[in-house]
Formats: sequence, structure tokens, C-alpha cells
Amino acid sequence: MKTENSKPWSMGHQDTVNAVLRRAAEKHGERTFLDFLGDEYSFTEVNRRACRLAHGLSALGVAKGDTVVTVLDNSADAVFIWLAINKLGAVSVPVNTALKGEFLRHQVGDAGATVIIAEHDYAERVAAIAERLPEFRTLVYRGPQPAINGLRQDLLPWATLLSDNTSEPDVEIKPSDLAMLIYTGGTTGPSKGCMISHNYVCTMAHQMVRLTGRTEEAITWTPLPLFHFNAIGSTVLCNLIVGARVALYTRFSVSNFWPEIERTEATDVALLAAMFPMLAKAPDNDAMKCCHGQLFAAWGAPFPPDIQAIWKERFGLKYTVAGGFGLSECSLLTLLPFGTEAKPGSSGLRNEWFDVRIVDENDLELPPNTPGEIIVRPRMPHIMFEGYWRRPDDTLKVMKNLWFHTGDIGKFDEDDYFYFVDRKKDYLRRRGENISSFEVENAFRAHEAIEDVAAHAVLDPMGEDELKVTIVLKAGAQLSEESLCNWSIDQLPYYAVPRYIELRSDFPRSPVGRILKYELRDQGVTPMTWDREKSGIVLKKR
Repeated sequence: MKTENSKPWSMGHQDTVNAVLRRAAEKHGERTFLDFLGDEYSFTEVNRRACRLAHGLSALGVAKGDTVVTVLDNSADAVFIWLAINKLGAVSVPVNTALKGEFLRHQVGDAGATVIIAEHDYAERVAAIAERLPEFRTLVYRGPQPAINGLRQDLLPWATLLSDNTSEPDVEIKPSDLAMLIYTGGTTGPSKGCMISHNYVCTMAHQMVRLTGRTEEAITWTPLPLFHFNAIGSTVLCNLIVGARVALYTRFSVSNFWPEIERTEATDVALLAAMFPMLAKAPDNDAMKCCHGQLFAAWGAPFPPDIQAIWKERFGLKYTVAGGFGLSECSLLTLLPFGTEAKPGSSGLRNEWFDVRIVDENDLELPPNTPGEIIVRPRMPHIMFEGYWRRPDDTLKVMKNLWFHTGDIGKFDEDDYFYFVDRKKDYLRRRGENISSFEVENAFRAHEAIEDVAAHAVLDPMGEDELKVTIVLKAGAQLSEESLCNWSIDQLPYYAVPRYIELRSDFPRSPVGRILKYELRDQGVTPMTWDREKSGIVLKKR
């Protein structure tokens, strides 16, 4: 199934989030669009609530081009506020709810928002770093009033945003205008904000229509967090485009999965990584049996072929797809059009949106079936990131020879099927979360007993990265792995707390003294490695 690699530049389909929502409300009216734990909202009501919140934000001084940080759990309000921010031409900055301390301060401070909107308990985390956020002026909390004292900034309840004005804000929005900042995992330094235009996120949603074959009859269920680009573009906006329903859930639960599928009458699900094998191997329950054959498809990656086979046989699915490859900076570089047969191990085909090449260290293109770095350029305007927020030098660094260099290794075969090979960048991905080794190492270096640290990946039996930190203690220091792990729980987001810890006298190093992380990765779990999952320590996802 050979596709042409060189196609002419074109305008493509230029769109905005605001236009997508208006068209959907006009066409589908009072049909249900959003279901959250049984509360249902029509297309018209979603648009109306977004308008009310937009006017509420405007009253706080939010205007076109301003960033607004949100630290919110999945909820209907999280959808409404994202759409409201975009209605004003402002820039939505959804922050991972697991962030705390310096991790949170870096992203919130880098975004430069004057208004921050957070769940009441996350608001306390924001207040704790407020003195180090010079541009921060107003904190809006959702839920009960948080226990915050001495905050110099304004502290306001969510109800403050609920204007009675339901008219469309009179703001001109272009496809090239920024819709959001999505922060990277910070692979070689502090995490960076990818500037996402309206047209980019809309293009990604159109790509997902191509990949999933969704129609207005679909009911897509997902527990994926709305601070991820995946849930925003691939599910919510995708279904707005086709007029389909979205059922959002708080956070993934094996025991509640099938009861939710039964309750919502879902036709397809959008999941990630370890969710697939966990459900495939879970015990039977009545809801699962009742729903046999109800789900038409499951989408997500990675989705290994053997686990796909279990889903089809055990749950009666027709389609199980992991048909694409992309990054926050550019998605989707490859995709498998709905109904196209995948080759084992592949992640989609070339598409009309992007020119993707595999090159050597000199940027010379490599022949089929030869691994090399993945580089990309768009074939249409505003379909990939507009650069890194406030970081022009970092943007230029990845644009060598005017091609975006992904830092990842892949290959195409002779039929243009794509295969991901490895990560060139020094980062990890665990259960859908990008983890910055740079930030993890900085957190551990703050411990008074640690001389040096290396955070790196080791492969677990499910085929995912697990985080290991290898540590050299200061001379004379005494410290157990378990006490160090317990210390890190208060310093790191739950997903960045390492599973494995190993204490050593030194690291493998290069002739100039640099730690050779590839050797640590190759050594993996050694007889001297401590394993958190065998220790009985349980992490809470807060």
C-alpha cells in the first residue's frame, strides 16, 4: 500500500475550536453530547455554559492572547472552561494534577498566567508556591473553600465565573491563533510549553475521525485526563466534529470499567498503555458479560497484538487499533485509516498532512527498513506546534536544516508502514505520563545525603518504561532505599516516584566524566536493585 511521500503544499482545512463548537451546537442542538457520571449536557448547553464562563473570565480581565492555567480533575466543568478560554481567544494551559512543588511552579510560572483555576485541594498547592509566581493575580477554586491563609492574590469561588450572559463573545479568532499550551515531559531540560494553534488541534481531531471511523452514532467512553492532548483532541473535539457523544470518567478503574460501559451504552473506548492488559486479565464480572459485543472498537497505544487478540475474543470487539504515531509537537505523523489492515508491530502509514523522513546523523535520508531519526515538516499551515512558549532558542535547536527533529528513532518499510524503534531523547514514558529525568534528578539532588543521581528507564514485563534512580551517596551518609522512596513521595508527582532504587559507589562514566545512562538502562534491574512494588509502599494518585 505505497503512498506518495512528496506532495505539494496546500491550505488544507483551516478551522478553529470555536467554529467547531458553534457548528455542532447549530446542527445537533439538544442532542446529548457530554455525559459525566450520569449528568448529561446537550451540544447547545455545552456551548451556552462555555459562553457564560467566557464572560466570567472576561470580567476578571482575561483577554485574547492571555494564558489561563487550569489544574482540574476530569469533569464537565473542565470541558466548559477549556472551551470558554478559547472563546475569548485566550490560551488554555491544562496542567497535570499530579504536579506539586517545583514541578508545578515551573509550568505555572513559565506559562505566565495571571488567572489560575484549580480544584480546591490543588488550589492549596498553588498557594504554597504563590510567592514565586510574579505574574499570578487571581486564584479561582472549584469545590469547597480551601484552607488557605495569607494569600496575597485574590481567592475566588468557581461561582464567580458563572456570568448570566450566554451570548457569543465578540472576539475574532483565526485558525493560526493559539488555543493551548501543552507541556512536554522535559526530556533534556525543564519541560517546555508546546504552542498549539486552533487549526493544529482541529487537524488532530480530523485525523482521529479518519483513524476511528467515528460517526454521530458513536458513544466514546474515556477516563483519560483532560490535561492531556490526547483526550482533548482525539476524543472531545473529534466527537464534536462528527456530532457523537462523549462519556468522561474521573480516572481509570478496572472494577468500574464494565459497569460504566454498561451504564453509558458506549460503542468505543479510548484508553492508554497498561489499561489494556489490566482489563484483558481481570476476572469476569456480570457487567462484562452483559456488554459482550457492545463495544465496536478500542483505541490507544501501545496495544500489543496478543492483548488485542484477547480483547476481540473475550469482549467481542471488531476493531482494536493502535494505528498512529505522534508527539505533542506534531500529531499525527502516521496513522492507519479506519478499516486498513495493520502490519504486526507497525504504527500507521504516511499521510497527506506531514512529510516524514528517516535520516542518519548527517540528515541524509535512509532506505526502507533502516532505523534512523524521525524528522518532519508540515504540508499545510498550522498543523503542528508553533514553537516552544517563550523559548525561541529551544525552538531553533529542534529545527535543524528547517526540519523538526523529533529525537526519536523509527523506520518505514517498503510499503510505507511505520515502526517505532526507540527513544533518542533521554526520557521515560510510564502509563501514559512523560517523565523528565532532568526534573526527577533535580528533585533527588535536593536531598542532603545524595552526592549524584541518574534517573533512567528499565523495561517492565508489560512492555512499558519503569523509572529507576541510581544513586551515589555522600561520603559517610547512611540512607535506606525505602526511606528515600518515602521521602520522594512528598517531592514528586505520584507517576514520577521511582519503582526501582539502587545505591552505588559510582556510575559508569565517559572519559570526560559524564554518566553513561545507556549502560544503566542496559543493566536494568540488578540483584542490588530495590523494588518499591515488593516493599508494600502504596502510592496515592493525588
